[in-house]
Amino acid sequence: MVFENVTKTFGAKDAATAALRDVSLEVSPGSIFGVIGYSGAGKSTLIRTVNGLEQPTSGRVMVEGVDMGALRGRALRTAQRRTGMIFQQFNLLETVRVRDNVALPLRLDGVAPAAARARAEEVLDFVGLGAKAGSFASELSGGQKQRVGIARALVRNPRILLSDEATSALDPTTTVQIIELLRSINREYGTTILVVTHEMDVIKDLADEVAVMADGAVVEHGSVLDVFVHPRASITRDFVTTVVPQGLPDRVVAHVGGDNLWRLLLLDEQVAEPLVSHMITDLGVTVNMLHADMTEVGTHTIGQMIVKVDGPPDRVQSARAYLTSRVVSLEEVVA
Repeated sequence: MVFENVTKTFGAKDAATAALRDVSLEVSPGSIFGVIGYSGAGKSTLIRTVNGLEQPTSGRVMVEGVDMGALRGRALRTAQRRTGMIFQQFNLLETVRVRDNVALPLRLDGVAPAAARARAEEVLDFVGLGAKAGSFASELSGGQKQRVGIARALVRNPRILLSDEATSALDPTTTVQIIELLRSINREYGTTILVVTHEMDVIKDLADEVAVMADGAVVEHGSVLDVFVHPRASITRDFVTTVVPQGLPDRVVAHVGGDNLWRLLLLDEQVAEPLVSHMITDLGVTVNMLHADMTEVGTHTIGQMIVKVDGPPDRVQSARAYLTSRVVSLEEVVA
């Protein structure tokens, strides 16, 4: 899946609004690719160009070698069957039984009712809702409805799955369950998943790569680990901070003082090293640990500490050199 200089504008020339601005990205087959941004960043418009619900004003969206923006009519409908889409608001028929909600795309394709229902029940079993096949959608919880939406998106055996804020309406526990289900789909079927969200926790737990969008443009792109460890754009740092807080309350900084107040970023094995005890016993400095936490990003562990180091200037300088050689980064914490 390749986005080549994609621009999308809405409205007449004199009052045109750009939803996408020269977006170029490549999504590797079989990967989970995240797009994050605030409301109005262009995320949903971008994802809708993949299945032809929106056509670029300029540029191309290539899906398995096919220019989606050039397709119309039957050719477009055929190409759309290669993608499934999960929506934020579920989009289920509330008074229709669950198996028939899931079977609907196949019925629209002309598949016989019995075959469509059999396939629907197969994917309902996969998402853990086989026992609810005969229930009405109105009888389900929000998390169950989203599982039905995922089953409906899978019923055609799509090679690409599009997730448009699929966890935004869910509670934290259900969000974790849906993330694990999406990961299972990727593992079991090798399905390429493109997920757009405003939640960095979702990106952290689900995606391999991430693009950060603002005002219709991609402002940063890379592996999720690299974006977490080395965020470059200010908006990226804002998103990372929602998962890994990077400062202290002003009153704490005022109380302890800002000199030699350091934030340490650690990766994988570094989080288990006895850095503080070594500074105290071997370097002869006083260390006040004010904050520490760890989080998992894919298969990696990211840790951070905020410490206040006191002692003779030469020993403090030795402590700084020691830490700099053993952590990903050391930066001053300022109020």
